[in-house]
Amino acid sequence: MVKSLELLRKPAQPQATLRKPRAEDGAAIWNLVKACKPLDENSMYCNLIQCDHFRDTCVVAEADGQVVGWVSGYMLPDDSGTLFVWQVAVSPKARGMGLGQKMLAHLKDRDACAGIERLQTTITGDNAASWALFRRFAEKQGGTLKSAPHFTEEDHFQGKHDTENMVTIDLRVQARKAA
Repeated sequence: MVKSLELLRKPAQPQATLRKPRAEDGAAIWNLVKACKPLDENSMYCNLIQCDHFRDTCVVAEADGQVVGWVSGYMLPDDSGTLFVWQVAVSPKARGMGLGQKMLAHLKDRDACAGIERLQTTITGDNAASWALFRRFAEKQGGTLKSAPHFTEEDHFQGKHDTENMVTIDLRVQARKAA
């Protein structure tokens, strides 16, 4: 009976370590993003620059020596209270661990993001996984989420890309409740 139960158990998922990216992670991140459809693929050089220039506002999740998660973000240049999240990627083999939530929370709690009042990202209407991730994140952080079309299919993408909705999570709600 014990052997039967052991066969039914799912294999343990590796624990992921969250850290700042290094320039050497650029290629692995590029490969991860390529494997995470429907994410837009950037050039490998873009991911390298993100790892190097924006390392304080990006997160790598590593398990068993492999990059299994990635969040790229930056503080808006004209609004130091807003963290913009460019991409969230989680390897298919690391899904179901709540890794997206963990990486976003890790990033929000970094010194470089101290004092952020809001988190923003853009999401196409059909990206159910991203909508679910950011809705859950807003709930867990005690924030409010709102969205509106931002980069439209016709005005910005010449009809070649779906409209990107600006999603804003106001984190000040939590701060006001705590006060």
